[in-house]
Amino acid sequence: MAETRLKLEPEVQTILGYIDEGKNFLLSGGAGSGKTYSLVHTIAQIIEENPTAKISCMTYTNAAVREIQDRFNNPNLTVSTIHDFLWDSIKSFQGELKSTLITLINSEDVKEVKSPDGEVEPDFFEEKEIQYKEYTIIKEGIISHDELLVLAQHMFMTYPKLCDILKDKFKFILIDEYQDTSPSVIEIFLTHFKKSNRKNIIGFFGDAMQSIYDDTIGNLASYVAANDVTETRKAQNRRNPKQVYELANKLRTDGIVQEHSTDENAPNMENGSVKEGNVKFYYTTDEERLEALKQTLEWDFSNPKKTKILNLTHNLIAPQAGFTALMAIYDGDKILDYKKRITDYIKKNTITEDFSELTFGQVIDKLLEGKTSDAQKKPILPTAGMQTFIDQHNQLFETAKSYPFEEFRRIYVDKDALLDDKKDDENDESKTGSKRDNLIKHLFKIQDHVNLYNEKKYNEFLRKTEFQIKSIADKKSLRDVVMTLQSMSDSTIEEVIEYAHNNGICRKDDNLQSFIEKKKYIYDQVIQLKFQEFQNLFSYLEGYTPFSTQHKIKGSEFDNVLVVLDNGNWAKYNFQYLFENNGTESVRERTQKLFYVCCTRSKENLVVYYHNPSQATIATAKNWFGEDNVQVLL
Repeated sequence: MAETRLKLEPEVQTILGYIDEGKNFLLSGGAGSGKTYSLVHTIAQIIEENPTAKISCMTYTNAAVREIQDRFNNPNLTVSTIHDFLWDSIKSFQGELKSTLITLINSEDVKEVKSPDGEVEPDFFEEKEIQYKEYTIIKEGIISHDELLVLAQHMFMTYPKLCDILKDKFKFILIDEYQDTSPSVIEIFLTHFKKSNRKNIIGFFGDAMQSIYDDTIGNLASYVAANDVTETRKAQNRRNPKQVYELANKLRTDGIVQEHSTDENAPNMENGSVKEGNVKFYYTTDEERLEALKQTLEWDFSNPKKTKILNLTHNLIAPQAGFTALMAIYDGDKILDYKKRITDYIKKNTITEDFSELTFGQVIDKLLEGKTSDAQKKPILPTAGMQTFIDQHNQLFETAKSYPFEEFRRIYVDKDALLDDKKDDENDESKTGSKRDNLIKHLFKIQDHVNLYNEKKYNEFLRKTEFQIKSIADKKSLRDVVMTLQSMSDSTIEEVIEYAHNNGICRKDDNLQSFIEKKKYIYDQVIQLKFQEFQNLFSYLEGYTPFSTQHKIKGSEFDNVLVVLDNGNWAKYNFQYLFENNGTESVRERTQKLFYVCCTRSKENLVVYYHNPSQATIATAKNWFGEDNVQVLL
């Protein structure tokens, strides 16, 4: 055993020492340090030294689960997402689940778990089984991700026996990317587990500097200070070239200073030395020149596996990827915002009048009746931003006013319905439980069916469509239909839906009909757009383009990375605050972590582009990137 340990990297040897002492541990390491590498070797050594012990390894995404599963084939190792682990731990205790869920629903202090029927009686779930799914219907006993975390935390707090059971079951519980974990989950393992006298080890792997999501633990500093967990740090960098990790070191705030790996087989090593790499900061002082910069770089932007352009938001990507009009419908409709303003006004003022026979426009007129002063009218009229949008889309507003109010008030649209389930490249797997709405799903089916035909997956194509092949003539007819569909980029989405329906490529099903009935306001706008608009969206979401949001990219790596610094009207981030070291501290810190994540994706070349920065920003860029690496685009 001792000989085997000596072959392991020092950080893993330190972890194994903590395990010998019965201590919970934390491995902190910067981006590219090989934390997953350390995790895998820790698991392997635990298995070797504890052949009968059961191990649970949890991580944040299904992709990470598969990566770890692929390395082991051991019946004592369970690899899952944190949500799946928690559900598997509590799902058998239906009585306690029901009791806890009722307590949470009726608690004034718990906002995450609420029934649309308000408070519920103790026997509310007596005839139902509590289930965990991708969606929430509380009155049917169906919970989703957010409710599960609150429910599990409360159950482990209320029923210490659960802690006994779990600690008996798993002698080792390892959590990868711990910084992305909910504080409720950490509380289960480091606070509620103390109620049990059973012995087990909890291990955490991650990087506080890469905590870029809301409502996560971020760091374990308080638990380290309380000796609930013992930390070791990993300073080596296995991914990034020298110039990139030296830039990253200037962005870190926790004292970790990365250096090149001692492993000559590390990806960033070449002929016994660390790769030098390239970092550049380009800026413009007049007009925006992103496209000119891309041409200057001469990177292969057609290969999304090697090259990525990182923007802060999907809205910033939409004009570059060619789906601006779809984004405007799903994430820019101020008429729907105005509708919500009206419904909120009715609710706030407890107006009980029956509006069921009125249109949206008639309800507005009704609410304004008798209001003479500007102060009385103001909460009913559109805000300045809404009015500007209405003035620019007057015909759309007239259409909205003609809809029955009871129908229009129920229309809700979210950009996730358009953009959920994005891939980094075309080989990524689609996740289950996509939030896409039924119209976008239908359009995806059309494009998927065309792709199946083009990829010569004829059996799967025929299984998913209504096309019948009984003769050579049928084959020719099918080819003509698919070729016609491919040539319909300039046709409207409505024309493509009808053509695919009439020719057996993709029938209009109940889900689409339901969408049309319930969200005709959205449907009527989308079907007027050219099909090219959707095809561009499809290419983006399926990973055929180099574009990605800066949040989505965490955990990935690419040869060439172009980071576009644009706040995109998102108040949570401000790149000027970061470079000038001013502004709201929380915004600056959040931006700094995101920028750190973006920069450390690069395995070869990193370019940062900033349009029209201040002189203070340019000065900081020269300090971080080096004087010669900061250039103005003319």
